[in-house]
Amino acid sequence: MSRLERVITIPGKTISEKILSAHSGTDARAGDIVIADVDFVMGQDGTSPLAIRALQEMGVDAVFDPNRVALVMDHSSPSPIEGVSALHTIMRDFGKKTGCRIYDVGEGVCHQLIPENGHVVPGDLMVGCDSHTCTYGALNVFSTGVGSTDGAAAMASGKLWFKVPVTMKVTYTGELQPGVYSKDLILDLAGRIGVDGATYEAIEFHGPVIDAMSIDARMTISNMAIEVGAKAGLMKADAKTLAWFEGRGGRVPAPVDPDDDAVYVRELVIDASQITPQIAKPHAVDNVSPIPDVVGTPIAQGVLGTCTNGRLEDFRIATEILRGKKVHPDVRFIVAPASKRVFLDAIAAGYVSDLIEAGAVFVTPGCGPCVGTHNGVPSDGENVISTANRNFKGRMGNSNAFIYLGSPATVAASVIAGKITDPREVV
Repeated sequence: MSRLERVITIPGKTISEKILSAHSGTDARAGDIVIADVDFVMGQDGTSPLAIRALQEMGVDAVFDPNRVALVMDHSSPSPIEGVSALHTIMRDFGKKTGCRIYDVGEGVCHQLIPENGHVVPGDLMVGCDSHTCTYGALNVFSTGVGSTDGAAAMASGKLWFKVPVTMKVTYTGELQPGVYSKDLILDLAGRIGVDGATYEAIEFHGPVIDAMSIDARMTISNMAIEVGAKAGLMKADAKTLAWFEGRGGRVPAPVDPDDDAVYVRELVIDASQITPQIAKPHAVDNVSPIPDVVGTPIAQGVLGTCTNGRLEDFRIATEILRGKKVHPDVRFIVAPASKRVFLDAIAAGYVSDLIEAGAVFVTPGCGPCVGTHNGVPSDGENVISTANRNFKGRMGNSNAFIYLGSPATVAASVIAGKITDPREVV
């Protein structure tokens, strides 16, 4: 290679750079500011009314494409108070006025419903008025959370500005040991790099461990990318991804792989076979320890569900541990399916009857106890073990309670024992 050829060599692109290039019609590179076309826009009941108000202030009374905008009632569903009922009415009226899709109470969590119903496909660019919109990165979608005003602008115009993020590459080698799950991998990463370890970066997850995972498991990892500050948590679309989308709407996926010579801000290679079950202790997601450090901590409540771990595979994992056993008499075990479809599939598989027989209490498909608006608010001083993505002080509605985060297997094992328990003892 001549000196001139070395000078003009152009490095390859990451998944983020490729998707943002395609949607902006530019040669987008990390650090660039682009105006890009979005494929879908979503809001939930905590943010949509603010977006609707912003549209009114803009003088806009329509959305750019009713088929590409959805509002979801999931955080306070069904409504617990009259104020929330009024917000839900605003959303329903907006849907009737504009023709956009409204997912009413009981349909499920936005981050399950949007991909489940084929509103996004690999290669897409979408934004949602919720921080965990990064979930769809597991499906090869550049998806990121935005504020309600930016969401309103996207609803009105079908476009939004983006700063193209640099990308961190995380590669998992080895294989998961029994009792260790995707939730443990992402908690371990939070413990390694901290809650601001990837601020305004994208993360690409690679390696044979990711390849071996189901789509449900992959979505758990991408869902929590925001918990280390990332704008997106992306994975390649493989045969599993494409098969998952069959029958989900009529849109054709356009998978995007990173180039072999893509430039990453840094790379981590992690041997997954060395990772044990992990627990995030109160009151920070990066306050992570291997489970032996907290084994024996008494619990008053367990939660299975949320946009992180409320999918069918999570129900299967928990059911296999709880079947034929009983929840400890001093523990409340609350289960929230991620969607109505997940709930029906779990009923058909026998998981729901097994969990109820064990002592579980089911709530409406949706966010459930996670945000603390009405379901499962703990009492002062109580410890909760949850599959949720956040354990901030007051997250579940009581700032005097203590939330521990773990995998569905950890939660299931713990609600039987009445204390935090290593799932490897029962798996």
